[in-house]
Amino acid sequence: MGGAGTGAGTGTVGTAFLLAAAPAGRGRAMDATSVLPALAAVPPGVLTGTTTATVVELADPLDPQTVLTRLRAAAASPGPLLVCLAGQLHLDRRQQRPHLALARTTPATLRYTALPWHWVAGELAVRPPGTTTVVVDLAADPDLWARLTTAPDLLSLGPGPLLYGRVTPAPRRGVPMTPDYLRSWAELWRSGARLPYATLHAESAAHAASAVTESRLLAPAPAPVSPQEQDPHPAILAAAMAGRHGEAAAVAAAWEREALRGHGPRSAEAVHWTEVRADLARLAGDPARSCELWLAAAEARLGLRQPTDDPDVEGAVDRAHHQWEQIGDPARARALGPTLVALRRRVPGRQPGALAALTRRMAD
Repeated sequence: MGGAGTGAGTGTVGTAFLLAAAPAGRGRAMDATSVLPALAAVPPGVLTGTTTATVVELADPLDPQTVLTRLRAAAASPGPLLVCLAGQLHLDRRQQRPHLALARTTPATLRYTALPWHWVAGELAVRPPGTTTVVVDLAADPDLWARLTTAPDLLSLGPGPLLYGRVTPAPRRGVPMTPDYLRSWAELWRSGARLPYATLHAESAAHAASAVTESRLLAPAPAPVSPQEQDPHPAILAAAMAGRHGEAAAVAAAWEREALRGHGPRSAEAVHWTEVRADLARLAGDPARSCELWLAAAEARLGLRQPTDDPDVEGAVDRAHHQWEQIGDPARARALGPTLVALRRRVPGRQPGALAALTRRMAD
């Protein structure tokens, strides 16, 4: 599980470069700087995965040359570098290149007042592979959003930096959007979880999905792992047993989403991770959530045409029943009771009188 950094030693000094910018006035489509207090509240060493770190923070800078100078100095640091960018991307129609808008940027002055994206790529390209991570939460103007559909690598930073992010279409008018994706990274860091960057990305993308109708996610291709690293269960269990329940649940949820993407919702792989999450909820002392997940797992197994006397089906219903009995909130127990009763009628299990005991308890 390790830290979220880039593999630095404990004595290494890291650098975090935080840039949030958007045009002033009516051209502002994202309230970019609103994420800076959340990022600033994260201990610097947590941002970079090192013992100590230097933080460079730029809020609504005016001049792209100033930003370039500060970024160049950060990129020259020998330790791990984390770059967080929140703001707006606009397309230079003449050169078909993206630019990050700054405080004085307007459509007419884009080429002179915005930060060219290829400047960012150029400064980071000289750094050793594996030492640089870039996390972005960006709103794209209509021209750039359309260009992304035909040129998906338009925002590539080259082979060295690891790029994670969310790009959404900028609202045409009205209230500016907020950088919820990047704020979620900050909240996960502040929770004390030391999650891999890929897990932070997956969790933050899921958290921010409800805020926008459409988005494009950026993430590097998964790196090959050795057979010893392919089984995540020991690390998940170790986190749960150490009391890091949020971290354990986040990693299991990320693996469940991978199973859903790779095998579909009606698959044994997806059901397995639902059951892992159910057991993690039990370990975290949340019997209601555990019951909900065991009920979902039982329904899913029955949906896969497993017979009602299959040990896995019976086990899921038995565990849901046991967790239901541990629920201290009567309202939650009443809400889950009908689903459990319906399942108990289909899957009576091997404990005599289980259904009768359940119905009596429901009647109390």
